[in-house]
Amino acid sequence: MATSSATLERERLLQLAEEYRNQGYEVYFHPSLEDLPNFLKNYRPDMIARRGNEAVIIEVKSRRSLSSSSRQYLQNLAQSVEQHPGWRFELVMTNPEDAVYPPEAEGSLQSSEIETRLQIARQLATQHPESALLYSWSLAEASLRLVAENEGVIVQKLDPHYLVKQLVTEGVISRSEYQVLMNALSLRNVVAHGFKTVQITQESIDQLIDIAEQLLKISHISAESD
Repeated sequence: MATSSATLERERLLQLAEEYRNQGYEVYFHPSLEDLPNFLKNYRPDMIARRGNEAVIIEVKSRRSLSSSSRQYLQNLAQSVEQHPGWRFELVMTNPEDAVYPPEAEGSLQSSEIETRLQIARQLATQHPESALLYSWSLAEASLRLVAENEGVIVQKLDPHYLVKQLVTEGVISRSEYQVLMNALSLRNVVAHGFKTVQITQESIDQLIDIAEQLLKISHISAESD
């Protein structure tokens, strides 16, 4: 029997709450009006995570639950959050079909292919930052799979959140790299599903590409030591 969208979203929200708590955040599920700042009084986000001066507004959606009205709601919410320093909007998509290779896939990109395409992504970033972000993330994700394979990290599913979490848990990537990747994944989700954002910068794309290149170096070292 197929799992409902609501169940998938709830399970993913619980996983995110655990991840944020492990990073020292205080988590509020479906926050009340008293828990929301004035600029968010007209919204009911799925979750808020707070740590010091940082705050993350989190929405978890599946493709089936994204209607035109919900897209507009999320667009307005993202724009409201972006106007306030220290606040960040995170849209997380949960789709079980994304956790397996599609039938059209002919296998993951290999190291030399990723290296060549990362240079294209750098060039793309100067004029088309949104396209560069989508392309850079796809290459970073391929690099993550490659290093996981060469490091012997057991990956039970291909969900990018899960993949990044496994690699930081295994010590393959640092906490700072983990945060950059999670921020980039959040932005990737916003752009990939048709929302606007002003948070994409040349620096954010460069950081993502730098991490992908570092992952490839780790992968080379692991492969040579086998």
